[in-house]
Parts: sequence; structure tokens; C-alpha cells
Amino acid sequence: MLTVDEEKRFAAEAAVTHVSDGMCLGVGTGSTVEIFIDLLVEKIASENITITAVPSSYATELRLHDVGITTVPLGAVTSLACAVDGADEVDPNLALIKGGGAALLREKILAEAAQQLIIIVDSSKLVDILGTTVPIPVEVLPAALALSIDRIQRLGGSPMLRQAQRKAGPVITDNGNFIIDVSFPQITDPKQLDSQLNAIPGVIENGLFPTQADIVYVGQDKGAKLLTR
Repeated sequence: MLTVDEEKRFAAEAAVTHVSDGMCLGVGTGSTVEIFIDLLVEKIASENITITAVPSSYATELRLHDVGITTVPLGAVTSLACAVDGADEVDPNLALIKGGGAALLREKILAEAAQQLIIIVDSSKLVDILGTTVPIPVEVLPAALALSIDRIQRLGGSPMLRQAQRKAGPVITDNGNFIIDVSFPQITDPKQLDSQLNAIPGVIENGLFPTQADIVYVGQDKGAKLLTR
């Protein structure tokens, strides 16, 4: 049986095959993306190609700088050939929950800019119904915290302000906002819930990606399984 890291590597290896010389590539955030970046460095060296990358977070930007890959600011981009990112959950329709690393807003902007969004995950991320293993992260303006929590509860959610590790107080996103993690009893219509959450004044974005994924690579025993719409 493969380890989780081995499954992640198989998924990342499949995604690297989509990278070509001269490409400007969107790069997401998370542990599986870290493996993808390592493989990307190997591909650049072995094939003598040149790429630029658009990072979805400060964490990814710093990592790309560390390995010598030139970055382009997300705010300067309107279109990308593809973006590679991870996910916290993937349902049978390729709807996603993302945002465990609190980068969901920039990840959704990256997904919108990309002509093709490639998701790489290990097999534990596959679920029958979204919300089974993780809550939905919701990025909110600090001034709207109380209102956002109240309106989310009215939708049937159980919100909890995410607390920082090794820092007193809540998590602060790269955009200066708070993250509320919201559990719902059952998410039967991710697209509708995505719209309902984003309609709350003060909610900047949420971690439901109901239609954005084009390809999902799932690491498994003999490589990566390809899932498409």
C-alpha cells in the first residue's frame, strides 16, 4: 500500500506533464503542490526549459523564489494556459472544497484566470458528498465578522473562527482578512451554497469550487487516476 506522500507524488508527476517551455503557469498552495514544485524544478533542469509562475499565496511565492523560478504577480494576470493546485475534498462531480491553507481567495482568482485547472490529490481527498471530512473555509472582512457568522448560521451552517498556530488570535489571510470554518449537515448543492455564502455582505470568498476543476489527478497504486467532467 502506498503512503499518502507517494500518492501525492504520482498525482504531481501527472500534472508536470502538462508543463511546456515558455509557459506562464498558475501554482496553488499546499503540501501536494510542494511536491509538484520539486518535480517542476527537476523538469526545468532535465529538459532545459524556461517557465514563469503565478503563485496563489506568499508561501508559494517564497518557495518558488527559493528554487529559482521567476514569478509574476497574480494582480498582473488575466489569462493562463493552466494552473495546478491541490484540494481538501473532491466529490464525484469534481466539485471541490479548498482553503485549508487559507489561500482560497487567490486560488479562486487563479482558477478563473486559467483556461485549464488541474487538481492534484491523494486518494483520501475523494468523498461522496462535500463537507464529509472538512468544513468550508470562508474568508470574511474583519469588520463583518459578527454579521457573517449570524448569516451563515441562518443558512444552517456551524461557523468557527479559525485560530492561528504560534500566534495569539485568529488566522489572518494574505489579504488581511479572517477565516471562518463552516460545517454543514449535508452539502447537496455546492453551486447554490457557493452563491448563498458569497451573497453575504462582508464575505470575500468561500472555499467551494463547484465547477472550476477541469482535470483531477488522484494518486493511486499504479500511478495517477485521471478524472474529468
